[in-house]
Amino acid sequence: MRAAVFTGHGRPLAVRDIDAPEPDPEGVVVETEVCGICRSDWHAWQGDPLWESRGLEDGHVLGHEPAGVVVDVGEDVEQVREGDHVTVPFNLGDGTCPSCRNGHSNLCDNRLPLGLAPESPGAFGEQFHVPWADFNAVSLPDGVAPIDMAGLGCRFMTAFHALVHRADVTAGDWVAVHGCGGVGLSAVHIADAVGANVVAVDLFDEKLDIAAGLGAVETVNANAVEDVPEEVAAITDGGAHISVDALGIAETCRNSVRCLRKRGQHLQIGLTSSEEGGEVSLPTDLMVANELQFVGTIGMPRPRYDEIFRMLAHGKIDPAAMVSETVSLDQTGEKLASMTDFETVGIPVIDEF
Repeated sequence: MRAAVFTGHGRPLAVRDIDAPEPDPEGVVVETEVCGICRSDWHAWQGDPLWESRGLEDGHVLGHEPAGVVVDVGEDVEQVREGDHVTVPFNLGDGTCPSCRNGHSNLCDNRLPLGLAPESPGAFGEQFHVPWADFNAVSLPDGVAPIDMAGLGCRFMTAFHALVHRADVTAGDWVAVHGCGGVGLSAVHIADAVGANVVAVDLFDEKLDIAAGLGAVETVNANAVEDVPEEVAAITDGGAHISVDALGIAETCRNSVRCLRKRGQHLQIGLTSSEEGGEVSLPTDLMVANELQFVGTIGMPRPRYDEIFRMLAHGKIDPAAMVSETVSLDQTGEKLASMTDFETVGIPVIDEF
């Protein structure tokens, strides 16, 4: 099969013919219809802190935001059948550990991040393997287009879990979103859908215009103001109730914490790059004095997909609105590299393999 494969940290991906996957006894093979190109792929490609010890080797396949059709089924799989139209969480859980049994499969003790670990090749190719398929293969509702599911990948479901499950967002709250890439725009859209008032912050007017179209009631170009937290505090009459760092650089993380009102919640979604090295200094005295909360969040538990599907079915959310462009497999490496300078807008999706 054809796949865009890793050739070294920061080196161009190469499109090669490689062996197609075969299902293990509890797994299935899915023919890829679409796959988003995510900044987490970029972090792994760069060898940034969370991924630097993963040991990706030449020929590894990235890609963790897919949807497709099951084409081969392992002998011990009971619930998934050939022809099923599925997506998967990017954090693949075994379904049996204490975290999985308690509804937190995104934190599975044995989780495999699809495409982001050597033992779990991803979906930048014509087919991909899903382990523990009875638990991880999520059947798509009738009538849902594959492009919707690419929009519903890592970035959207991570933002959904962050705002709906990890934070205390209520109607009328002010939510500040720092960084309007794919996950930031998803956070804007979801926060608006649950009734919050959103302030979107970014360096690029094009991205802020998209954020406004997705529900942001105010936008802040960080290049145009002297102090982002002061600007957000003025807009929100005292600070945001919830603030999201959707980028993961030191400045956006600190700005997110500093723009909160008393007893506010900071949500850390963005992962750091090598410049931060996995750590960011924070205004801890301010956090103590104002009883601020710092909340980490990653992915979304597999059992909670139905919440998104119900909102999707009733037109409350539109993951496809985050999809900015479709590209071919041959363009994947170029599109991934463009994330280095934040050149992508929204969610680019591979739809031609």
